[in-house]
Amino acid sequence: MPSKRVEDRTQPRETIVQGFASTCGVLAIGLFIVTFLFQNFVIPSSSMASTLLVGDHVMVERQALAPAAKWAPFLHYRDVHRGDIIVFYKPTGQPSGEHIFMVKRVIGIPGDRIHLRNGIVYLNGVAQNEPEVTTPTSSPYDAYVNDFPSVGPWREPGVTAEWSVMLPTYIHDGDLVVPPGKYFAMGDNRDNSLDSRYWGFVPRENIIGRPLFVYWSIVMPESGVDEAPLSERAGSTMHELAHFFDRTRWRRTFHRIE
Repeated sequence: MPSKRVEDRTQPRETIVQGFASTCGVLAIGLFIVTFLFQNFVIPSSSMASTLLVGDHVMVERQALAPAAKWAPFLHYRDVHRGDIIVFYKPTGQPSGEHIFMVKRVIGIPGDRIHLRNGIVYLNGVAQNEPEVTTPTSSPYDAYVNDFPSVGPWREPGVTAEWSVMLPTYIHDGDLVVPPGKYFAMGDNRDNSLDSRYWGFVPRENIIGRPLFVYWSIVMPESGVDEAPLSERAGSTMHELAHFFDRTRWRRTFHRIE
């Protein structure tokens, strides 16, 4: 009987070409997952507090809520529901055409009638119980924010010129009516959120996914705006490395987002 050493010598070895092909296959699968199924984002502002905190690094699932692709019928898709937290391209982008990613909660879907009264959302005439939402504390009281859309003219600071013109056309009997193919989204921190009240509806095709969980969270300064410039994102890297151990929020690791 041949020895174990002899048997090992008879085993065919992987060639360089085979090894290269295997490596390319692994990289291709990884690239597909990162490009089409998942993406990570850093929360730059407190607009979604306390659901999402500044410095939360979230994993976003890009497949279920993305517009259905004809080339991939095997992937599962579903409709956007009220209460979903979504990541999307801001409807009004930069003058350069660059996409700005935002994260908000869906309040109204096509056909819904919405208005706010004293900060409370009324959906199709029914006051909503939203335990995740920060209680309005505006001082002085901001009627545009908390009684939307009953106050006009709509020239509140932060309101885009296009939305101030279009907003009245969507109001019927004091309610904002969500048109087909659009969604009304707001941050959970209602007093500090530039959302659909300021720039309008989120088109269905702008929605890219939903955040699943926080994979890492670190205390870091707020950007001061909903969308942090790339320079600020790059600059935060040194801060994160320098304070990884003393400012990481360990309890939020793998925190599920709802």
